[in-house]
Amino acid sequence: MKLVVCKTKEILGKESAVLAAGYINRAIKEHGSARILLSTGASQFPFFDEISKLDVDWSKVEMFHLDEYVGISKEHPASFNNYLTNRFVKVVNPGKYHLIDGTKNPEETIAELTALLDERQVDLGLIGIGENAHIAFNDPPADFEDKRAYKVVTLAERCLEQQIGEGWFKDKDECFKQAISMTCSRIMSCKAIISVVPYAVKAEAIYNTLANDVTNEIPATLLKKHNDCTIYADSDSASMLTPELIEAYK
Repeated sequence: MKLVVCKTKEILGKESAVLAAGYINRAIKEHGSARILLSTGASQFPFFDEISKLDVDWSKVEMFHLDEYVGISKEHPASFNNYLTNRFVKVVNPGKYHLIDGTKNPEETIAELTALLDERQVDLGLIGIGENAHIAFNDPPADFEDKRAYKVVTLAERCLEQQIGEGWFKDKDECFKQAISMTCSRIMSCKAIISVVPYAVKAEAIYNTLANDVTNEIPATLLKKHNDCTIYADSDSASMLTPELIEAYK
């Protein structure tokens, strides 16, 4: 695992997008196409602001995404389907994209997505880290051994609080309590991973991820076992890190 600390979220967005575009273009050169996996949420705004500006043949890119609330409509402002449609699909027009429909039968959706994912390895995963250090909606204690591609999960209280704090829902009564989430093992199967984690609310999660050994109580620590993972933090999300810890992950 490598850590890159940027002074501002804007610099973080630019640098992470440049690295991502490099991986995507390399995959297109090697395979004729690139498969990418995208995460959502407020922390990913800086990345999406920049990636569309870069020189990528998006017609040769196939997109998957990490998770979606069970029961949410595509029109709901908190829907990740809606998020990616407006911030990515309509902006870059990828050649293929597979958006999760939260209103469909979850098991049928999971079967369809699994069959598509099994066709070829995902070249690049953009994997956010939650305030409780979850990856996708794998809240602690996360199951690191589940070999399925996706599963239905019940969201932890801390996870619901993050969704409210980011402004997606007014209160817990409005929140959707379950989601279709990619499993930890399938996330780790991505050829390369970039984790974009700005903002002060993520400082504890970044510190816990880097300062601890791999444990399912801090799901993001699993990323340490990936052989090509880069975490991008800004000065706020890195504010709890010691100079020694930053140096250890350069």
